[in-house]
Amino acid sequence: MKVYEGTILTVDARDSVARYLVEDAGIIAYVGDTLPAQFEGAPIERLQSRALCPAFVDTHEHLASFATFNAGLNVMHARSNEHIKEMVADFARTCTAKILVAFGASPYSVEEGRLLSRAELDEVCPNKPVFMVKYDGHACVVNSALLEKIDGKVRNLRGYHPDTGEMNQEAFFAVSDYITGALSISELVRNIQGAMDFLASRGIGMVHTVSGVGFAGNLDISLEKWVGRSAQSGFQVRVFPQSMDVSVATKRDLPRIGGCFACALDGCFGSHDAAMIEPYSDAQGGHGVLYYSDEFVTDFCKKANRLGLQIEIHAIGDAAFNQAAHALKAALDDYPREDHRHGIIHACLPTQEALEICAEYGIHAPMQTSFIDWPQEPDSYLASLLGEGRAARLNPLRKMWDMGIVLSAGSDAPCTDPNPLLWMQRACNHSVPGQSLTPQEALRMCTYNGAWTTFDENERGSLEVGKVADMCVLSGNPYDLDPASLGSLKIEGLLLGGVPYAEQRQGFASAVVKGMLGKAKI
Repeated sequence: MKVYEGTILTVDARDSVARYLVEDAGIIAYVGDTLPAQFEGAPIERLQSRALCPAFVDTHEHLASFATFNAGLNVMHARSNEHIKEMVADFARTCTAKILVAFGASPYSVEEGRLLSRAELDEVCPNKPVFMVKYDGHACVVNSALLEKIDGKVRNLRGYHPDTGEMNQEAFFAVSDYITGALSISELVRNIQGAMDFLASRGIGMVHTVSGVGFAGNLDISLEKWVGRSAQSGFQVRVFPQSMDVSVATKRDLPRIGGCFACALDGCFGSHDAAMIEPYSDAQGGHGVLYYSDEFVTDFCKKANRLGLQIEIHAIGDAAFNQAAHALKAALDDYPREDHRHGIIHACLPTQEALEICAEYGIHAPMQTSFIDWPQEPDSYLASLLGEGRAARLNPLRKMWDMGIVLSAGSDAPCTDPNPLLWMQRACNHSVPGQSLTPQEALRMCTYNGAWTTFDENERGSLEVGKVADMCVLSGNPYDLDPASLGSLKIEGLLLGGVPYAEQRQGFASAVVKGMLGKAKI
């Protein structure tokens, strides 16, 4: 048993702030403003200027991919291609992996204004394959050593550009499949442990992972399911298989399906393949790409909904968002379900018509507020692509919140840094006037709403009596800060089941093996 005294941000239905919280055997035994006599002899931790809040939830992450890239080279913060070349050269000298994996390259955050080329990668690493993934996770650049290995697999696919080494659309997915298929189970387990440690350092205690990205036999889905079983007293994992084949979920006894990749209805703005109702405003123009017909998406949603699965679908452009909303509406009209918790991931450019469907049918939105004022894809660049009018409609948080649409927060890692304090800061300082949330709303979006999206709200997501003591220690109280100062907050600790995360993580590999045979919530 332990008593916490100080600022307790409960994120209950009233956003109560309490003075005391008592944790007993991993469960919250008491929350209130006075300490009952029965708890007075228990050890006490005085928070002083710090605050206690629920552990954060990342509601959209590619865990296996993030684990792979997190073990590689992050070039996201480089501001020139020359710097990236230096980083790759240094990494090549020390990395023992068969293929060098780097992530985060953006033509919009480097002074050259373009991606590196195949020839430039060859200059600094001619002999070992290099897989340089673009910041949005929808394209890559390969060097000649890697192109030689995968050329036969991608030559006839859309998005194949051997001259520059850039691969996007179907060619990118094929290269990704090749890379992930080369990983062993031991490598993946080791990488996932490193990723979980990193997420915990950011105050994240639960991740909703979208899986099925080219690992042989969908190894990532199976392994993440086992991880979810092995970590029930600690880090929580909820698995969404990325497939339009409902049997991928049902044969694994998973209650949900969806994500990106095979469940992506379109691409992204930076690659000009986010599906748009009106053409792009720049010289390249075009309407982007809808990967599937309306009939195909609707048929998938109807099948999954009738089986009782929870559905999440990637939609970035307004045409894709319309398609997703109408498909989910058709599924729920076909087979009504009162508490389905279907969602549309990203929801970057929603239309009024589709938002009204979401509000009426209870369709939620796992959003990425890190996309707001994102250095890898600046607002000025998006305005040049979309026009000022459409750019002003991106990520309309306040509008969606006021319509009663449940918003949660995710990183889309490895696309963005999984940093809940950044999610809150961006949500409360929206680049479009009038679309910001309050700190209380932003904290709810990042905690309780995340637990709610996978039916976990009765056990986690708020600090209330009877719930699991999954808690994060913040350096200060976000409710007392000016929204512009939220970025000054720091994570000072994560407790899962009342126990510091560092003590929970021991014996992870053996726990995964046990999880392969066990039964637990996933």
